[in-house]
Amino acid sequence: MAFQSPLQAQSAQRGVVIARTYCVNCHSIDKLSPSPLKDAPPFRDLHKKYPVESLQEALAEGIVTGHPSMPEFSFDTGQIADFIAFLNSLK
Repeated sequence: MAFQSPLQAQSAQRGVVIARTYCVNCHSIDKLSPSPLKDAPPFRDLHKKYPVESLQEALAEGIVTGHPSMPEFSFDTGQIADFIAFLNSLK
């Protein structure tokens, strides 16, 4: 993982809270464990498929893709920045 400033680390911590609130029942949100739902990719692997920053628009407008049973979510600008910081912390 690259160096994080204190502000980036705080943002990533807020992103962890978002992941624990909305995502942990289906996705692995750490660096080791498998996702509870087989079709839900572990968050640590998302950056291998595409730049996680590309999720910003989808998170703002509401993600409607993903695995078949994924509910729709939409977040405000601050939440999106925090969630992206969290995803980047998993690299």
